[in-house]
Amino acid sequence: MQERVQLSDAQINRELLSGVLHTPMWFWGLVLLLGAVVGVGVLAAGVLIYFGVGVLGLNRPVFWGFLITNFVFWVGISHAGVMISAILRLTQAEWRRPVTRAAEVLTIFALSTAALFPLIHTGRPWRALYWVFPYDFSRGIWPNVRSPLIWDPSAIFTYLTGTILFVFIALVPDLGMIRDRTAGWRHKLYSVLSLGWEGNPRQWRLQAVAGILLSALILPVFVSVHSIVSWDFGMAIAVETWHATVFAPYFVIGAVHSGVSAVVTIMALLLWIFKLKNYIRPDHFDALGRLLVVVATAWLYFYVLDFFFGMYSLEPQELENRTLIMFQWPMSFLFVLFALASYLIPIPLWLSKKNRRNIPLMFWSSILVNIGMWLERFQIIVPGLLRKQAFTFTWANYSPTIVEIALVTASFALVGFGLLMFSKFFPLIPVWEQKEGQLLKDDVQVGRARVPGLVHD
Repeated sequence: MQERVQLSDAQINRELLSGVLHTPMWFWGLVLLLGAVVGVGVLAAGVLIYFGVGVLGLNRPVFWGFLITNFVFWVGISHAGVMISAILRLTQAEWRRPVTRAAEVLTIFALSTAALFPLIHTGRPWRALYWVFPYDFSRGIWPNVRSPLIWDPSAIFTYLTGTILFVFIALVPDLGMIRDRTAGWRHKLYSVLSLGWEGNPRQWRLQAVAGILLSALILPVFVSVHSIVSWDFGMAIAVETWHATVFAPYFVIGAVHSGVSAVVTIMALLLWIFKLKNYIRPDHFDALGRLLVVVATAWLYFYVLDFFFGMYSLEPQELENRTLIMFQWPMSFLFVLFALASYLIPIPLWLSKKNRRNIPLMFWSSILVNIGMWLERFQIIVPGLLRKQAFTFTWANYSPTIVEIALVTASFALVGFGLLMFSKFFPLIPVWEQKEGQLLKDDVQVGRARVPGLVHD
């Protein structure tokens, strides 16, 4: 990193623990606002459970709509944590330090929110247990363990468990610091959570080894989660437009594209809300912008592959599906919006270093990417179902209802609410990592010039 700010340990403690030890008035206002939106979502879910799935816009042959689109979207957002934390931690990328924890926490809340949507979508969440456990021994009715719909919960809950452990291991030194600055019930709580952390050499060594091991172990899970989500579609025999062998890498790279963009959005919000200009600097947005240009271009490659694989097959449903997406209202409008938002507007902007260092521009363009990526998932799911039948008289249309719109809106508020509550109990930027960065930084001689660098053991 070229930009450096000299900070003392006392200043880092004061600025990064401020949100945990003190509660400004705006915090409660934001909690009430987000809580109200989540409450609307709970009400909508209650209406759905009481009246059944008839309150959704689903109808034959479209049985997956906004709710499953939202499930795939939030699973994609959850890929930010491992991409930023595990990979950048293993490669010792210095600019990761203020970014990692927010990305990991975003993963936890995005994945938890995603897991809710297949349950809500059933209309009878308690019956989802039948997917996992045999429910009629006498007649020999068993779940189909070969179905990716069974693998999905296993992969998601393994990923969620690994991410929670990942966050916790990196939190332990900070929990020890908060314990020493609190009293009463909070002191007792942080004493339990900090596991007796004293900061001796043995504890630091164990914490570092655990962090590296978890980083390495969680990477295969990271790849498997969205691959299995893609097989939910690829292995559905009835929908011919989903039979693309490229779906697994296409879904994974798309998830990284939307996840890292969401991290840019969160970083900008943290900077503005918590006034963290000493820690989150234009250099970090520059680095994330360069990463996004590469990731987005790789995603575009797989998107084009999927598009032409469908065209080469010359199957009537596939051709009709592409015609519907590109030339028929309102799907054609959504396609143009998707193309502009996910690649054509943000990527040319991010090719300029000046734009990558412009934080408001990065904030709005990252939101644009996620609007585009939500539409991408919608265009995979709904048009494929609309044209899955061979006979034109069975083709239909799909319109979301107010219940679906309320549930999707509430999911964004729920993730924001979770992040906000986390910030009240734990620092969103790792305090010990900032201090470590201050200790390691040095000027390195390169030819005749001395440039900013790091000195590791």
